[in-house]
Amino acid sequence: MARGTLSEDVQAQIKQLILERRLTPGDPLPTEAELVALLDVSRNSVREALKALQAMRIVEIRHGFGTYVGPLTLEPFVEGVAFRAAVRHHQGESSLYELMEVREALESGLIAAVARDLPPEDLAALKGLVDRMGEEAAAGQVNRSTDRAFHLALYRSLGNQLLSDVLDAFWDALRRVSDDLADGPRDPRVTHHQHAEIVAALEDGDGDRAVEAMHRHFGDIRRRLAE
Repeated sequence: MARGTLSEDVQAQIKQLILERRLTPGDPLPTEAELVALLDVSRNSVREALKALQAMRIVEIRHGFGTYVGPLTLEPFVEGVAFRAAVRHHQGESSLYELMEVREALESGLIAAVARDLPPEDLAALKGLVDRMGEEAAAGQVNRSTDRAFHLALYRSLGNQLLSDVLDAFWDALRRVSDDLADGPRDPRVTHHQHAEIVAALEDGDGDRAVEAMHRHFGDIRRRLAE
């Protein structure tokens, strides 16, 4: 068996072991020697597979202590998306624009569901963030951390952790790429107004208006990127 294929096979077996034993992040894996015996492969094959799985955040190797189930974050996905977008940008392609389109599709497709049943505490949190945006806009710039907090809080009521992770991953990828590519100036008053429009629609329970407000928000961003 080719070395690359063997390593991939051992990785698959270790992932299957994690599933079969119902291990969760932080749980210890069998020792290296135990994995060698269990999987009937060489020590080098086990080490190579574990290093690859560590790069994917599936396992965590703690030298001197053992190997544990990793945090299972989407960080490798974020790194891949951000790097792909940067490379494609330098080739003259509209990679940042495409990332924004994907994020718009996700958020505009979910906002109506939020409008149908937004808990009072979440509405209050969103209003507080819009107020903070207003203060920051008056000072000359809406902080990215405030903008990010708004969009993450927006979908909290849906109770979908994977959704939150994916949206946060796209946000992080966009941030990393736009830091490198400089996506142009933005009027902080417009940012504040657009987010206030979204919250006003949610407060009225008007899903259609919330979708329209979300599209306007992203439409402004897409226009700036196109320029």
